[in-house]
Amino acid sequence: MNNVGQHLMSGALSGFMSTICLQPLDLLKTRLQQGEGGRSRGTRSLVRTTREIVASKGVLGLWRGTSASLIRNVPGIACYLTGLNHVRTLMATSPYFAAVQTHPPNHDPTKHASVLPTLTVYGNLIAGATTRVSVGFILNPFTVLKARYESNMYAYGSVASSLGEIVRGGPRELFRGFSASALRDAPYSGLFVVFYETIKRESRRILEPESQGAVAALHSGSAAAAGMVATLATHPFDVVKTKIQVRTEDRYHGLLRTVHTIWKQRGVSGFFDGASLRLSRKVLSSAIGWAVYESVLVFVRAQENQQRRLHSE
Repeated sequence: MNNVGQHLMSGALSGFMSTICLQPLDLLKTRLQQGEGGRSRGTRSLVRTTREIVASKGVLGLWRGTSASLIRNVPGIACYLTGLNHVRTLMATSPYFAAVQTHPPNHDPTKHASVLPTLTVYGNLIAGATTRVSVGFILNPFTVLKARYESNMYAYGSVASSLGEIVRGGPRELFRGFSASALRDAPYSGLFVVFYETIKRESRRILEPESQGAVAALHSGSAAAAGMVATLATHPFDVVKTKIQVRTEDRYHGLLRTVHTIWKQRGVSGFFDGASLRLSRKVLSSAIGWAVYESVLVFVRAQENQQRRLHSE
């Protein structure tokens, strides 16, 4: 399997696993963010919303929108991680962005923590931000579909008919909420990659992992910590994005108008609706996703190296 195929396969598996496991958190977050008015949306609202869904749709109702999420997340995460690796590989050839390597001459990355390119802090920040926004732009119609499927404000029958309805709405509907998504995704991904690589590097200096399990644990813990920091820094834009994509009132048309509406109705607290759910979801999805992604790559590369050694003997 070529390099691109390895990253696409690893990224798709990462997206599939995290989506299936964590869809209820996404669903509940969207339900909390779609409302308006002055009512607080804390733990009581979360419990009430969960009970309402289970009472009307059963436990499986918490997985509503999974098909739409898979359509968005599996190719989205696969393309993002593959694109991120490609961008980082190109940037690693530049003396402005390539990090100085301190590995010994006989260092074998497949026996250690990562097979991904190593960049400076600025390189990781730029690579993460540009790649995430580019993929987000291409897949924004599916992001709108996902948000509306998770909401209870749309009586969609099937994924195909729902997507057709959005397409018929033209570019305005297809790219609804993209500006808010970009303002969320650029800093989120940039900060995530910076913190992920920094935490992973510093952890490896303290204790170099020697087994596949230790490598997976390193990736998982580093991604979880990075996801926490990046999520808290960008959550207000996630609230704005959801409002724009699921609400149809004029006061939610446009980024600045939506920000003004949320501020007028709820103040600062309105920009943190569903924060605990998104934080939980991002921490867990990052831990699962990057552990799967990097561990699969390390395993595949190790198998390829072993086959090459056997053929050369």
